[in-house]
Amino acid sequence: MSNSRIGYDLIIEEIPRCSRVLDLGCGDGTLLAELQERREVDGYGVEISTEGVSKCLEKGLYCFQGDIDDGLSDYKDNSFDYVIINQTLQDVKRPEFVLDEIMRICLNTIVSFPNLGCIINRVQLMFCGRMPKNRLLPFYWYESPNIHLLSIDDFSFFCRKKRYPIKNQAHFNLLDNGRVNVIKFFPNLFAEFGFFVLDGRSFVSS
Repeated sequence: MSNSRIGYDLIIEEIPRCSRVLDLGCGDGTLLAELQERREVDGYGVEISTEGVSKCLEKGLYCFQGDIDDGLSDYKDNSFDYVIINQTLQDVKRPEFVLDEIMRICLNTIVSFPNLGCIINRVQLMFCGRMPKNRLLPFYWYESPNIHLLSIDDFSFFCRKKRYPIKNQAHFNLLDNGRVNVIKFFPNLFAEFGFFVLDGRSFVSS
């Protein structure tokens, strides 16, 4: 989606002051910069694009170029208070491996993604018979960076299967002013975006 600030308010509200934070797929570093300014976090980013890394460095941020599909072996267990993977999970090739690595290195994980189960996508699939293209999923299938589209219920099921403890959920729609409207009833149907906070402290890897 063209709006690069998806879910920022929820993320900033969730993270306590002075936390140690890693933002995976941090783009141009706008979120990290806001977290440093508003929450005084000790922030780091990982970004695959050279352009994104350069923009982060221009902002004075610590950002490393890398592909998170290769793993996070450079980081020790419980290295961060929060790891953020915001609007990036659907783009990775090995989401289960990436999430296992994230849960290993952090005490809390923030995950946000476009909800394929949203009614606007269901209606478009039902009546047009084609992959949805709308403000939520703004690409044609052949140009989309999305590899593993998922719904809120998909991710909830995955967390139960993996025994990832869900600490908080705040599924939402994006308003015209960039703010969010949290959807409390039937979010898998009516929310455009899924938003989960996973508890790494309570997670015990099998």
